[in-house]
Amino acid sequence: MSGDKHQDPAGGWFDFPPSKPARLIPPIVLAYIGDAIYEVAVRQFLISRANLRPHHLHRTATSFVSAKAQSRILAFLDPELTEEERDVVRQGRNAKSGSIPKNADVLEYRHATAFETLVGYLYYAGEQDRLRELIGKSIEFIEGSV
Repeated sequence: MSGDKHQDPAGGWFDFPPSKPARLIPPIVLAYIGDAIYEVAVRQFLISRANLRPHHLHRTATSFVSAKAQSRILAFLDPELTEEERDVVRQGRNAKSGSIPKNADVLEYRHATAFETLVGYLYYAGEQDRLRELIGKSIEFIEGSV
């Protein structure tokens, strides 16, 4: 930037705010951005560790971001979620995405979509501290079970 102290725009890392408030963005769209945000967090975590071989990074990242892993993460986090977050999760779980990946069953995929919806919602709602907290717990949980 031009030397000014720049404040992050509400609900995002870049100067492209969403077209509407987080609560009005369709759950499947929140899942779309949530998938990317969680993927970046996992990649950043893996790059912070010693083994930086690309194949290893990819294989390990897959164990964190698969539908099965995200479904397990959601079950792990559920007791800690607020009512508002549970509502977002419910909307994400019930969202119609149109397809199911070949490596996941329907229930895992719906729960993974719900997790991604929550991540996207927290990102666009500007809840960066809560987002970091839940993603940190998610990564610790999966790391402890890999």
